[in-house]
Amino acid sequence: MILKELISNVALLIASLFVYSQSTHAIPLSRSSTMKTKIVSGILAGILANVLMQYSMHFDTTIVDLRHIPVILVAYYGGPVPALASMFLVIIGRFFIGFNTSSMLALLLIVSITLFTLTITKLNMSKRKKIFLTLTSSNVIFTFMIVYLLENPGTLSFLIPSFWIISYMAGFISFYVIEFVRRSQNMLNKYKAEAATDGLTGLNNVRKFDESFNKIAAQAVHNEEKLSLLYIDIDHFKKVNDTYGHKEGDQVLIELSRILKNTVRSFDIVSRNGGEEFTVILLDCPTDRAMEISERIRERVESHPFLLTTGQMIHITVSIGLACYNETTIQPKLLIKEADHALYDAKQTGRNKVCITSGREWVSHRA
Repeated sequence: MILKELISNVALLIASLFVYSQSTHAIPLSRSSTMKTKIVSGILAGILANVLMQYSMHFDTTIVDLRHIPVILVAYYGGPVPALASMFLVIIGRFFIGFNTSSMLALLLIVSITLFTLTITKLNMSKRKKIFLTLTSSNVIFTFMIVYLLENPGTLSFLIPSFWIISYMAGFISFYVIEFVRRSQNMLNKYKAEAATDGLTGLNNVRKFDESFNKIAAQAVHNEEKLSLLYIDIDHFKKVNDTYGHKEGDQVLIELSRILKNTVRSFDIVSRNGGEEFTVILLDCPTDRAMEISERIRERVESHPFLLTTGQMIHITVSIGLACYNETTIQPKLLIKEADHALYDAKQTGRNKVCITSGREWVSHRA
């Protein structure tokens, strides 16, 4: 019966922790969490501890369960605030079950475990040692309390080792579940970022560009806003790679990405669509304003000395194609095609210029 109830505690505890960790992966509890996050985490831990008490083992007026594990967890990860919040809820829940010598000792037990955990987390030792020391201290405190309350040697000889084994198992598994979910989520977030980011420049890649463009274009139609798109290509970039090598060409791409980010507005979206081709989505931006930004980009690139790893300085130029929804086209899905055509025209008519497309009419600009 003792093992059955303790194992039920473990199963309920692990399931609850897994659900909690999955639902809070965006803002996991830590000592740097907001006060709101700490308080909510402490309350949830207190509620879980009270649920565990409902599946406790009864020995006269004494009940045995794993209510201390949620308190240990929030104390370890979140510090004093969530620890104290959960501790008070555990105390209140225990007094609702009964007010007697056993409940008073239970109060002393949970307070001692909380304080010991908070103290141990500040020690200069490895995470594994802290966890082991925390669980061991809680088991020792429990042992003193249960020996004082129960006088039956037969019950104690089975209960104490069983509790120690189950408590260790529940504690280690609980920490493992939380760490496993956090590591998995961090890896997933990393893979998501890598799938949407150009590895060389840190800009959005073509996949993220397509996703952002489709979303923003739909919003522009719904809000009846103007939306401009720039297609940017480095002039004669092949010569840079052939003359100085691909490593130096990569340096040029990295530096150009910085210029683009620093030249456009903070909310505009810059992407590297492949090779030496870049795009800029200019939100709520009419053609005239987009032309000003395009010319500023062109001029800054033309006047900027690009420093290679060899210490040599070189200069490059860019050609830019521009299209604007609600001005050069009435269909946002044609923006990409028209901006690409405008870029082609800029390349064919001399490079180092900005071209705008309006239907079949082409207008070229050069400072």
